[in-house]
Amino acid sequence: MLESLHFIRPWWLVGLLPVIVVCVLWARHRAGRSHWETQIAPELLAVLLESANSSRFNTKVWAIAAALAVATVGLAGPTWERLPQPVTQKTDATVVILDLSLSMFAEDLAPSRLVRARQKITDILRLRQEGVTGLVAYAGDAHVVAPLTDDTRTIENLLSALSPAMMPVLGSDPMAAMALTRELFANSGYRQGRILLITDGVRRPSEIAAYAAPSFPVSIMGVGTSRGGTIPLDFANQRGQVLTDQQGQTVVARLDEAALAGLASRTHGRYRTLTLQDDDILDLLETPLPSSEATSELEREFDVWADMGYWACILLLPLVLLGFRRGVLVCVCLACVPPPASANLWDDLWLRRDQQGYNAIQQGRPDEASGLFADPQWRASAQYQGEDYPSAAQGFAADPTTTGYYNLGNALAKQGQLEEAVAAYTQALDQDPSHEDAAFNKALVEGLLKDQQSSEEQAPQQQPNEQGEGQDSRNESEPQGADQPGDEEQDAQQAESEQDPDGEEPQPSEPGEEQSSEQMAQSRDEQQDALEQWLRRVPDEPGGLLRRKFRYETNQRLRSGDYSSQAQEQVW
Repeated sequence: MLESLHFIRPWWLVGLLPVIVVCVLWARHRAGRSHWETQIAPELLAVLLESANSSRFNTKVWAIAAALAVATVGLAGPTWERLPQPVTQKTDATVVILDLSLSMFAEDLAPSRLVRARQKITDILRLRQEGVTGLVAYAGDAHVVAPLTDDTRTIENLLSALSPAMMPVLGSDPMAAMALTRELFANSGYRQGRILLITDGVRRPSEIAAYAAPSFPVSIMGVGTSRGGTIPLDFANQRGQVLTDQQGQTVVARLDEAALAGLASRTHGRYRTLTLQDDDILDLLETPLPSSEATSELEREFDVWADMGYWACILLLPLVLLGFRRGVLVCVCLACVPPPASANLWDDLWLRRDQQGYNAIQQGRPDEASGLFADPQWRASAQYQGEDYPSAAQGFAADPTTTGYYNLGNALAKQGQLEEAVAAYTQALDQDPSHEDAAFNKALVEGLLKDQQSSEEQAPQQQPNEQGEGQDSRNESEPQGADQPGDEEQDAQQAESEQDPDGEEPQPSEPGEEQSSEQMAQSRDEQQDALEQWLRRVPDEPGGLLRRKFRYETNQRLRSGDYSSQAQEQVW
């Protein structure tokens, strides 16, 4: 035990020094010779003074000193025994499959089936506090919106952008979504998991049943009503019109609850119709799995020592009982709990600097967050949100990764340094050619750069080489009688020339020079405004990023011959 004895919080032992110094000085001061001892004879001193008071005081001093010493040692965390620390982690995996066929636009559920389905998925994400969740969307083709992750906030942010109008291929092919879901489980190493299909109908249930496995039960949530509803074409700018079939008959999308319930039982899952309460999702998320692997105990090789500081409390109990007399204990407690010296010091006791910075970002205070973050990349992100683009660019430049170069390009573009921004985007694409955001922003900035260069090249051509040519050009392009830049100055110079007694002719000013400089400045301002508007819109539109991602994946499948057209036999 002595060989393993050490302290978990050794800096608390420094508190022994002031305790010892204060107690010794106090004892020496009170136990010193009294002024009476120098004035009274020793024979009378023993009769006139009470020696008991001095001995009783010394006992109190040493008792307090011992109590403070024991408490300090206990706070230091003495330990000599290592205890096994089992860690339990929930490995539950669930993939939500969302039907984005045109029938989800039906309004038999107010305001629409699509809106209600997205709201229900939001409830699912907020209820899942543990485990990982993925999201797959499908219409005539299937796409991964979010892989298996425990970051449900990111999935929730993407939900509002999902719509049948963004899908590259119309139709309804849940088979493609099932294949993609099983691929997600396999790539993540999960041997079991739940699949939740949110749909208003499945045309070929036998194909879905082919994917049935007890380890991956498919539960179904039906969206819609049995009476059905028409499909508005507002998404196609045809307001007031509804979808019709090839014979011109109005399409009415109805929910077949019996068929979906039968399919769920064949796929080892459960079926519930979408409701306003949480009972439906609670039932579906509790679909049983064949084994108890959803919760596993992990063995970690961490040094977990048993804190034996609590033994100090037992030693202090007798002194604490004595301290109840005359309110001594209350005074000691008040003295041991000092108020926080500052808000930052108080926050530092409970949160790391990065955690404080993250909270400031969430509360919309990026300027304050940039001063709190210890991580340089988080600090740069806060500076970017606070529109301190030069400082953000310096922080992003220190990160030689794809994300660092991409963020650096955005910060440079915000400053109007278009060429440097293109170079940063190029470095990001060199490391990751599939980075769609970097490719899109690079193309955008290159287009703005070309427009700016073209404007700068055209501006000098508009300046006249001779006074007569400039005057003619101006008269042809501008209305008669208009006040032109430089006219007043030219008239003043002409009048001055006529009144000049020496007869010196002043040099004429170029009539298009002031106009060209104003045009160049105005063109630069317009380019900068357009750049800021585009860059401001890119991160705020996840729908545009998802749309391009889905289109790219569909094109890749078409080129490789993996795409099957049988899902398009019915577009809704």
